Amino acid sequence: MKMETLTVDFTDEQKRYLEGFTTGLQISRVGRGLGGGSGSKANAEPSGPEAAHVKAQDRVTASGKKLVEQEKWKREEHPFDAYPRLKQQALVDARPSPADNFRWRYYGLFYVGPAQDSYMCRLRIPNGIMKHWQFAGMADLAEQLCGPFCHVTTRANLQVREIPPKNAVALIEGIQDLGLCSRGSGADNIRNVTGTPTAGIDPQEILDTREYAREWHYHVLNDRSLTGLPRKFNVAFDGAGKIAVLEDTNDIAFSAVEVKDGFGVEPGVWFKLGIGGITGHRDFAADTGIIVKPADATRVSDAIVRVFIDLGDRTNRLKARLKYVIDGMGMEKFLVLVEEKLGDAFTRVPAEALAPRPNFERTAHIGVHKQKQEGLNWIGIALPLGKVTCEQMRGLARIAQDLGDGDIRLTVWQNLLIPGVPDDKVALATAAIEAIGLAIGTSELRAGLIACTGRAGCKFGLADTKRTAARIADWCDPKVPIETPINIHLTGCHHSCAQHYISDIGMIGARIPVGDTDDTVDGFHVFTGGGFGPDADVGQEVFHDVTAEDVPVYVERLLKAYLAHRASPDETFLTFARRHDGETLRKLAEAQMSS
Repeated sequence: MKMETLTVDFTDEQKRYLEGFTTGLQISRVGRGLGGGSGSKANAEPSGPEAAHVKAQDRVTASGKKLVEQEKWKREEHPFDAYPRLKQQALVDARPSPADNFRWRYYGLFYVGPAQDSYMCRLRIPNGIMKHWQFAGMADLAEQLCGPFCHVTTRANLQVREIPPKNAVALIEGIQDLGLCSRGSGADNIRNVTGTPTAGIDPQEILDTREYAREWHYHVLNDRSLTGLPRKFNVAFDGAGKIAVLEDTNDIAFSAVEVKDGFGVEPGVWFKLGIGGITGHRDFAADTGIIVKPADATRVSDAIVRVFIDLGDRTNRLKARLKYVIDGMGMEKFLVLVEEKLGDAFTRVPAEALAPRPNFERTAHIGVHKQKQEGLNWIGIALPLGKVTCEQMRGLARIAQDLGDGDIRLTVWQNLLIPGVPDDKVALATAAIEAIGLAIGTSELRAGLIACTGRAGCKFGLADTKRTAARIADWCDPKVPIETPINIHLTGCHHSCAQHYISDIGMIGARIPVGDTDDTVDGFHVFTGGGFGPDADVGQEVFHDVTAEDVPVYVERLLKAYLAHRASPDETFLTFARRHDGETLRKLAEAQMSS
């Protein structure tokens, strides 16, 4: 029987509907790994690097649940396939759609409207180590294409800001020209890998972390199946050096340990494995009792990530981190699945098999410190809340080249080190650092003062963190003679990029109502008693809804209460804060009057 061709005249609106309808069907087929040819099967298995992600998404929809928007965007078009559109947007200086704003984060670009009509870009710098010419090159790029400055972040990384859309592609390609990259530094990816900033030069380290951070960095960059996770993922390596890496705040924490003889395993240096840290959600990486040979760290990390890909929540962004997978099924069941991916059983030892680790020094990231190499030193430079100008960057690069070993090392404390400075050049290097407006020494308060970008440059920020932090230092330094290390961290929102829960005094941004009106002002909730490493714990709230204007006075009173009521001159603020509940601390602070 001959089939007659159906001829119908459609309106323009009907034609647009049909075009959208057929495009949607095609996107759905591509997302499932299905081709458009006549030979494809309706139920073909997803294939290619996104297969595990597509299968995980399919299980969600098959169960009757709905994918969040970000999962739909990834499924419709993988960000790494959309680079031509990013280039086209740059040509016409166009702002991204919400979907593209998410996709461009795969290239390290974050559109931060409405806070600013521009992008922010962060890099990937394994173990936080750069060459002097890369650091100077970033200064040149920032000066030409961005706001004329950089920030050192709490992941020992660099970020640049105030990038017009028209300059976005030129920036990320310029970064690659320097032998650096920004790929995968945002969105649902494995973020910049951190390691001991004094790796290879620290007299007390157990292990040089550089090799292992670098291996994991390139493993992630060169395996597309490790992109597009349910949410972001952090990995850190701590070699037991003097400067804390805060590895236990990461999804995977590798801590170098000495394993003693007599416990049924090869004695020597291993990594202790911690899993599930996310202190913004009030959890540290749990000690699994597992030790890992350093050479196996990448294999173990890969297996953990792949279980997360399979089981991570793709319906609720607030519950999509690794911690919630483990909470839902229990650590032991989770580790069994990891062993299946790994193909090997984990090695477990009791706590007594591990030799005590050397303690870190709270201020080793500032000032002059002896290296393990005879006659050489690292110099820790204080950056004001992580900010460094382009001119200062070029000056620091020249100092590293002429007086150091040529490296620039970033730390999670929002500052940087110049290593390899000979004893007889320390004074010259110090003078050169001071000549560009920076310093190698600062007050205890400023040395431990950390702030995220906050409302001034982040759409999530509820308060201006950096400005408030600067006001705290300016107000408290001349009024309170603190002579012991203290950490004060200000974060702008629930993402807790500045780790407010783990500091002596921590603050999270809030909008504070003004009288009976609908108006609000910048403010904070104030916590005390948080810690990290051997002192790891989440702080307790002491003050709620403090305006940003009043915060410096509240910090002053807390510090004065500590000085007035500490058990002895040797008692730390942390110990003092943990001896009291929040109500008692509040009363002690309120009893202090500003001088």
